[in-house]
Amino acid sequence: MESPANYEIAQELGLLPEEFDEIKKHLGRIPNLVELNIYAVMWSEHCCYKNSIAWLKKLPKDSPRLLAKAGEENAGLVDIGDNLACSFKIESHNHPSAIEPFQGAATGVGGINRDIFTMGARPIAQLNSLRFGNPHSERTKRIMKGVVKGISHYGNAFGVPTVGGEVFFDERYEQNPLVNAFSAGIVKIGKTVSAISYGVGNPVMIIGAATGKDGIHGATFASDDLSEDAEKDLPAVQVGDPFLEKLLLEATLEIIESGCVIGMQDMGAAGIICSTSEMSAKGKHGMIIHLDQVPMRQPNMKAWEILLSESQERMLVVVKKGKEHIVKQICEKWDLLCAQIGEVTDTKRLQFYYHGELVADVPAESLVLGGGAPVYYREYKEPAYYQEFKKFDINQVAEPSEEECIKIAEYLISHPNIASKAWVYEQYDSMVGTANANSVEPCDASVVHVKGTNKFLVISLDCNARYVNADPEVGTQIAVAEAARNVTVSGGEPLAITNNLNFGNPYNPEVYWQFVGAIMGMKKACEKFQTPVTGGNVSFYNQSADGTSVLPTPTIGMLGLMTGIENRISIPFKHRKDLIYLLGKPHNDIASSEYLYSYIGIKASPAPAFDLEYEYQLQQEFRRLASMRLFVSAHDVSDGGLWIALVESAIHYKFGFHIETPRHIRKDAFLFGESQSRIVVSILPENQELFEKECKVDFILLGEVTDSTGFVVDGIEYCYASKAKQLYEKALPKILEN
Repeated sequence: MESPANYEIAQELGLLPEEFDEIKKHLGRIPNLVELNIYAVMWSEHCCYKNSIAWLKKLPKDSPRLLAKAGEENAGLVDIGDNLACSFKIESHNHPSAIEPFQGAATGVGGINRDIFTMGARPIAQLNSLRFGNPHSERTKRIMKGVVKGISHYGNAFGVPTVGGEVFFDERYEQNPLVNAFSAGIVKIGKTVSAISYGVGNPVMIIGAATGKDGIHGATFASDDLSEDAEKDLPAVQVGDPFLEKLLLEATLEIIESGCVIGMQDMGAAGIICSTSEMSAKGKHGMIIHLDQVPMRQPNMKAWEILLSESQERMLVVVKKGKEHIVKQICEKWDLLCAQIGEVTDTKRLQFYYHGELVADVPAESLVLGGGAPVYYREYKEPAYYQEFKKFDINQVAEPSEEECIKIAEYLISHPNIASKAWVYEQYDSMVGTANANSVEPCDASVVHVKGTNKFLVISLDCNARYVNADPEVGTQIAVAEAARNVTVSGGEPLAITNNLNFGNPYNPEVYWQFVGAIMGMKKACEKFQTPVTGGNVSFYNQSADGTSVLPTPTIGMLGLMTGIENRISIPFKHRKDLIYLLGKPHNDIASSEYLYSYIGIKASPAPAFDLEYEYQLQQEFRRLASMRLFVSAHDVSDGGLWIALVESAIHYKFGFHIETPRHIRKDAFLFGESQSRIVVSILPENQELFEKECKVDFILLGEVTDSTGFVVDGIEYCYASKAKQLYEKALPKILEN
């Protein structure tokens, strides 16, 4: 076997001295260099969640609709009725996108889709959540253009529509952009395949692309701070081929349908070693693998390189013995490589041979989450800024004049965090597959038809990281609540979530405090909304060498369900003279708003006003009223406040509106504050009496929709539709083109 390793080499690979000692205990000897590389990737944060799993276990994971609990499979699986299930998940590709934006983002899209179809589900919708630095900086422009191009290149060629997402800018993402990719697919219940291996003598096969040196130690790379000379880690970035992935999708689903599969797993992070170890540990079996039988596209690859390569578009398949020819025939039909590289054993060990030599021999369970992988409770402490943020008082900000309010209104319409993201989403194919129900009029959530049924998936990605930074527990509750609210106001019922937890270095006690707070906030909100966590991704180390970390960003992917297209509710106002109401209670609050942060320049304030129980009741009441067909349009109040919700409702069909503001709340707080649990709705005038009689939550009659195209507040025209539309649509392209 290979020569033995030592503490120094272990530390170079990212392992702690005490972890090296644990490895020796598992093996009963000193590991060799191949084995040490195996443990380095499998015990990285990216693969085993050693710094997060103890807290993740506190999240709610049960529901009558859940068909797979978090961590059991490659993705979540939720019963949507009619003998169908939705498989969905979100994952990050942050570090790769920082140093090679195009391939980093592209392979993030490819990887998340493989997580879906390796379970037997056909992907029908993709979304993404993107965070960048200062949009005026050349670095941000370069990274953003590369990321968007990478997503569109892979997603469009793969043939699955990108139907929604979010884009947000803040200087805290300047060095560490976040690229979170979401995918959802549909599968018949009982037709799924698990990532498992069992049955002595069953062949282990690899299908798809050849293995190269791209992505080696990618999982380790993702589990460390991003250094100033990160370009040296370019080989840790994978290279994707969407056309090959399309062939792999069709071949995979056909192989599963043939009934010859014991288990299957895609080769994402850590490649062959991850798939072989996780499948073997789950099935309580072992494997003998001959690495020289792996199809390779580069000569003279070393054993550890083959094991750790993260070359894309590959699957590991355990096949029923005697059925190998079926897999080979299907792969030949789809012009894919296919090779048997080993077989299942009853040893519970992974034994890797290279040209007849045993190069590694490790217990499968010692490598994985829930087995021998380490679990840590890190130190955490409240940062000093938290109490400082709480000291903010709205009276520190002078109440603006009417003229100033008009300036603020136009400023917010054209702010890159609020203005149209059409420059981004127009590069994505949103109509391939003809399932996108939002093609004519936008909704707060993405609405996607499940073909052959009267069902629609209603999906939202949400997180205002500034709220989370101000108060991790409350901010994360808001993220869950807003995701649910977007699903609700679009006509859906929230079912379950996936999450992408993006934070800085977990060894920083203040960063870890943010993480713990976010978990506890998510727990409370998910329990209230009865939306269990089906799984997701933890992305630590989004932190530069100088110690600057990203804003804590626990992105929430909410899956909802709607039956009947007639229940869909869109954002735009539809008719002149329709009445405009605000559901929910406004507050004299401007905390953490874009208005306060960007226009006023005060960055230290608490999370906006929020009450979880009130939010829940608001959404329950909205769905009850919606079932009575009372709403012509609906739009939740979020970034930019009530003013932006009204503008976005009006500009689609170039309507105007006249509204009156209440006297007991500051006008800037009422219009531009971002207090939560508010929804703008329009109703037909003839339904006014019925609505006001039936509505059991706070509401205010704001005014009415007009055809004058003027946006009038308290008798004063703030803007008009055509100018607002131009400001809204041209803001981002103007920044990116300069």
